[in-house]
Amino acid sequence: MAAYRFVEEYPVDKAGLLLIGTIGVGKTHLAVGIIKELIRSKATPCLFYDYRELLKQIQNSYNDTVKTTELDVLRPVFETEVLVLDELGAAKPTEWVGDTVSLILNTRYNDDRTTIITTNYPNLVERERPGIARTTSQEAARYASEKETLGDRIGNRMRSRLHEMCRIVTMEGQDYRERVKSASFR
Repeated sequence: MAAYRFVEEYPVDKAGLLLIGTIGVGKTHLAVGIIKELIRSKATPCLFYDYRELLKQIQNSYNDTVKTTELDVLRPVFETEVLVLDELGAAKPTEWVGDTVSLILNTRYNDDRTTIITTNYPNLVERERPGIARTTSQEAARYASEKETLGDRIGNRMRSRLHEMCRIVTMEGQDYRERVKSASFR
């Protein structure tokens, strides 16, 4: 229903969507369906990018043998009317990754562009990590076993920005690929 409403109300309401859920619940499928319908029924310029692939293309632009620049890669991401950024947080968080995601989201926010994001990470703030000197092996093991949050992966500042940019849609269910598409059933 949220996807249907999004398409019906666009572009009057340009707030994006943050689709959150475990693996295989249909987040990417739904996001692609949304942009296909926006393109078909409203001729809206849309672009789909896997978060990890986008980061690799940006990194590759730093290679002297490649004839593309960082701006060549980022320009369509910045300028498209609706961007789907699939699997946000899937890349290991580093300072460069954090700076890059901040640049993308802040540019789109400042230019009032609509962004649809999918993520497997729960929409929680970054957990305080135990200090190295005071951490027991039991505490370290417990921390490592806890599921990382969206805040852990992209930082709390960007997570907060997403709340301003997007409506939050939590998707629940079983992994479709395990339940229906499994090679075991063929």
